[in-house]
Parts: sequence; C-alpha cells; structure tokens
Amino acid sequence: MSRVLIVGAGLTGSLCACLLRREMQNKVRVVVWDKSRGSGGRMSTSRCPDNTSSVVDLGAQYVTATPHYTRSHRSFYEELLAHSILQPLDAPVEGLLNKDGSTNYVTPLGMSSIVKHFLKESGAELFFDRHVTSLYRRGALWEVHRKGGEREEFDAVVLTMPVPQILQLQGDLGELLGASQREQLETVSYSSRYALGLFYPPSAQIDVPWAVNYVANNPCICYVAIDDRKRHKESPGCGPSMVVHTSVPFGLKHLEQDKEVVQPIILEELNKLLPGLPQPASIKCHKWRYSQVLSAVPGCPGQMTLHDEPLLVCGGDGFIHSNFDGCVESALRVFDVLKASL
Repeated sequence: MSRVLIVGAGLTGSLCACLLRREMQNKVRVVVWDKSRGSGGRMSTSRCPDNTSSVVDLGAQYVTATPHYTRSHRSFYEELLAHSILQPLDAPVEGLLNKDGSTNYVTPLGMSSIVKHFLKESGAELFFDRHVTSLYRRGALWEVHRKGGEREEFDAVVLTMPVPQILQLQGDLGELLGASQREQLETVSYSSRYALGLFYPPSAQIDVPWAVNYVANNPCICYVAIDDRKRHKESPGCGPSMVVHTSVPFGLKHLEQDKEVVQPIILEELNKLLPGLPQPASIKCHKWRYSQVLSAVPGCPGQMTLHDEPLLVCGGDGFIHSNFDGCVESALRVFDVLKASL
C-alpha cells in the first residue's frame, strides 16, 4: 500500500485526499499535513474567543458557480447541497456585478466547512503544525523534513501550498526542477490584503440595509459583510459578526508591517465608512500574503508533475485559477496523476 503525503489542508488538498479514499482506498494510505493550527487554507473560518457560535470567514466569502462548472462539477455541488454545507446566497448585496447565469452559494457553518467535509470523507491522517522544510529523494521514496519534527518517508508527495512556498523548499527539489519548470513557477503572482473579523456582543445592532457591500473608491476597504447575516445565521443569543477586506493596493503598501500597526488604520477607515458602529467585543486581524492568484502557471492543466518516480506533484489555484472551481479542477487533475502512477 502506497503512503501518500498531501501538504496543505485547503480545498485542493482535502478534495484530493477524498478522491483517493473513494477510488483507491485499498491502494493508498493518505496523510495530510498543514503548517497552520486548523484546516481551510484560504477558506478559513475564525471563531469568537468568547462565543464559539459566532464565526467569520476571513478568506473566501462565498462560492460562485458558473453554468460551465455547475455542469462539469455537478456531483460536488450536489453533494455539498445535500449535506446543507452550501445554500443559495439570497441576502442583500450592494455593488456585486452579477455574472450571467451564475449562482452564488454561502456556507451556513463557514467556508471551512467545505474543506472539513472532504477531509472527514477522506479518512486521512490529519496533522496540524507540520511545516515542511525540505524533500530528499531516497531511492523509491521521498524523505520529508519538517520544522521541529522527525523526518518521514512517503511513496508520493502532493504539494498544494502557494507556489512561492514550493520554491522555498530545500533539499533535492532545486536540482530536480528543470529550468523551464522553475521559470514557469516563478511567473506566478498573488494579490495581498488584510482581513478583519469583528465580533460584537449580543446586544449590538448594525443598522445597514445590506449583508454584503462591495465598497467603491475607498483607498483602504474594498469589502464589508455582516457575516452572520450573509450566512443566514443570525441568532438572538449571539452577537453580529463582521468581516472587512482591504483593497489590494492597501495590502501591498502595508504588507511588511506588523498586524498590530495595520489594524488601527483599518478600524479608523471602517468607522469613517460606517459611522456609529458599536464597539466590538473581539477583533481578529489576518494578513493574506497570498490572497488570490493574479497570474497562474501559464498553460498549466491544474497540476505540475515535478518528478515521476517517486512521484512529486503540485496542485492548487496557482496552477489554474483562484476560486472554488479552480481548486476542484486542480484536485481532479492531481488525482488523475496519482491514479495513473500508484
């Protein structure tokens, strides 16, 4: 039985693990490592420290299904809808440019519930706080080193982290990468932004006519959502929650500053934008260094195979495009490679 390591517990990694379980259960043993303390990647959902029922989506906000992907990824949409993980977005949205024929879906339990569903279905051995630092080829195996932990060996490795983090890996990877592959990987670029999650006490009221607002012509803030209202999870015993995303230029300008320095700047702009907001009980600030893919690996089918034996393959939105369906398509393409090789 082949031992497969998937690095990254985001959507691509979790779905790839799920597909391996469903179609190759008797052939592979799947292990998933993530350097964070929880699953989700850029579909992360944060909980209020004082009330775990109050959550905000700090990364992806909802899923937009185009007619093309509604057809080609139909089984995944049907599965998530059947489990009530997805439901149509019908809360009021200001400033959204609707795409013809597309359907928007929210996640009542937060965006990370999509990833958690596929991880649960996968039955994979899941480990957090596992930061991969280097890979070495040892005959027919990969020896994987991690920060502050013992090295382990695997028959195949799947890398789903942002492309710049793949290029930072030490060991044999530098020698195995061809010049053209390295050049392709180095062309990938990402936007950067900050996200604020604000949790309010149960007595607080936020009197705005919308659940989601795409903010135009603001140098700092581009998006605000009353997150519980967006997800249809308003509850009398639970205060409202809000998520704020900064613009990409603002994120780039303040990228190397500490969050503690940037958070007050965003809050000041938020209070100018929405005067009279109540005082939040808790605030979480997150820096997305790799927010969305601006330029993916050119001409890439959703994956890049770096080595055949032992197998080393990369996937994720950096190899296709940055949304739910891009990650699903990448997981399918990575799975095709694994299925043909193991």
